[in-house]
Amino acid sequence: MNTNKVAKITEFLLGLLFGLGLILSGMTNPAKVQNFLDLNGMWDPSLALVMGGAIAVGFFAFALAKQKKQSLLGQVMDWPSETKITYRLCIGSALFGIGWGIGGFCPGPALVAMASGVKQAFIFVAAMLVGSLLCQLRDKLRSKIDNTHQ
Repeated sequence: MNTNKVAKITEFLLGLLFGLGLILSGMTNPAKVQNFLDLNGMWDPSLALVMGGAIAVGFFAFALAKQKKQSLLGQVMDWPSETKITYRLCIGSALFGIGWGIGGFCPGPALVAMASGVKQAFIFVAAMLVGSLLCQLRDKLRSKIDNTHQ
């Protein structure tokens, strides 16, 4: 079997494992997520354990991966070069948090919930895509304006 097929099968299995983890942890249930964010009401701290586990695994996995030039399957490790906290990053993070609080989803769990037939997830994913497209359109328009003023 060639390396590309092995990579695709591995990616599929890891995605499946990730999706099952999201379902089992309750991250695809908007009510559970909103209860986690409701500190003054029916607060559910269980997602803090999920996030803590993910952070712990991610911390060590990224520390190990940053020492490598290639992935385990031979893919080039392409790390972002930008490390500054920018205005756009802060605005995007705030919008992400607001969307997470209102909808009870973040992108990964929303896609899993959508595949499970959860109606709210379809609305969330549609809104997420529209927001992404509007952001890209704004960037293109801003780039055109900047190019005409030079």
